[in-house]
Amino acid sequence: MDIRAKIFEARSYTPIPLLIAVLILANPSVASFITGSLVALLGESLRLWAVGYAGSATRTRHVGAPELITNGPYAHVRNPIYVGNFVLSLGLCLMAWAWMPYMVGVFIVAFGIQYIMIVSLEEEHLQEIFDDEYTRYLQQVPRFIPTIFRYAHASDFSFDLRAALRSDRRTFQSIAAVTLVILIRWYLG
Repeated sequence: MDIRAKIFEARSYTPIPLLIAVLILANPSVASFITGSLVALLGESLRLWAVGYAGSATRTRHVGAPELITNGPYAHVRNPIYVGNFVLSLGLCLMAWAWMPYMVGVFIVAFGIQYIMIVSLEEEHLQEIFDDEYTRYLQQVPRFIPTIFRYAHASDFSFDLRAALRSDRRTFQSIAAVTLVILIRWYLG
């Protein structure tokens, strides 16, 4: 099996070692906690916006998609959930203020390696499934850095906040647990 497929299947668990290190080394302050919270909120907002269009199809352990979603945040960046994950996790790192600034470098490298492998695998599968439609999308919408220009051939899926909130329940629980541990570490000094 392709290493990328293994990483894709384990993508919910691969950040755990880094997260544990962040929590062990946490040294938060008022400024880091507020800044990190705002960054994390921005990341989770992007995730929710994306999940509101993609639905629970993003929670699978298998690469592929039943439909090509190209509107909402997908009209500006091909991987808005991964961008949201990156920003959310960066916010948690900033909130904890662990081994700074080195942890940010470790975080960027670890996330970069993981997501480049996952996205290359997903792109291969989407190309096979959606062929020319995906080729056009691939050529006009950036992979990770959002553009202000909207994809001209955007699909017509609608945003479903209720489905997004339901799908992201585990993410909310994880954010709350990590925030609580950071607060406990801060309190215990």
